[in-house]
Amino acid sequence: MAATQVTLESNAFFYGIEYLAVFCCGLLGGLAAVRKHYDLFAILLTAWVTSLGGGLVRDVILGARPPVGISDKGMVITALAAGLIVAVMHPEVDRMHWSMIVLDALALGLFAVNGTQKALMYGTSGMAAVFLGMFTALAGGLIRDVLLNEVPTVVRDRHWYAFPSFVGSVLTVVSSRARANGLVSPRGEIVVDVAIVILVVVMRVLSVRFDITLPGAMPRREALHMPEHSRTGRGTHASSRSQQGEPAHGESVQGVAAQGESAQGERLQGEPLQPSQPAREAAPARESSSPHDVGERT
Repeated sequence: MAATQVTLESNAFFYGIEYLAVFCCGLLGGLAAVRKHYDLFAILLTAWVTSLGGGLVRDVILGARPPVGISDKGMVITALAAGLIVAVMHPEVDRMHWSMIVLDALALGLFAVNGTQKALMYGTSGMAAVFLGMFTALAGGLIRDVLLNEVPTVVRDRHWYAFPSFVGSVLTVVSSRARANGLVSPRGEIVVDVAIVILVVVMRVLSVRFDITLPGAMPRREALHMPEHSRTGRGTHASSRSQQGEPAHGESVQGVAAQGESAQGERLQGEPLQPSQPAREAAPARESSSPHDVGERT
């Protein structure tokens, strides 16, 4: 793990790019606050959160105290300086569209590699390191958008943004495992990490330039139809059971009894009333006792 620490913290090339990435993220965060017409303190706060918010989240999860975002004076000053510069030169910064996209992609790649390497240095698993690398690259912009009441760029931007950071974090884990197994020397790991950062930058820039996006949900309008036998088989089984007087699936005995009484009442209402047997036998007797017959008997 000592070699990883030398790779990240003692290499002048990585150190310079890291400060450049912090400065670039500060410009982007401060510019977002300027567009909202916020005051100077809000501009500085947004610049600082955008630059170092991802590292804060990573260090809090790792238990690295105090986090770099509040303990590294050089990075804090760089982030605040970017906020001051964009507060004065925001028209010029706003015109640097492609330059800012390239610098933002550079920060994305560097923070992904840096965060993944630091997570591995603290003994996390490869999967946890990938997540922490992505947190380092994306959490600063996410916190900025939440503070400014905007849809986060991670969701809003249709181009490759989170995807390149994921690729960079995974490749960083592979590179670290290769060095741990003796397949790559510490100096070779530096070269591989630089190549990973360049790959992330190229993926992001090409995605914006040529409008490359990941596929979305499959375009479908109708749900799948159930097979006919599966729809009718259960109904046929239930009807056969009901004809036999047995309750169907999910039906209580009381429900079956109530249905039987209801059906019997409907039959009685539909049939004409029939006289009972004693009433039918008494009918001739009543007919023979008419006044005409009585007269005949008398």
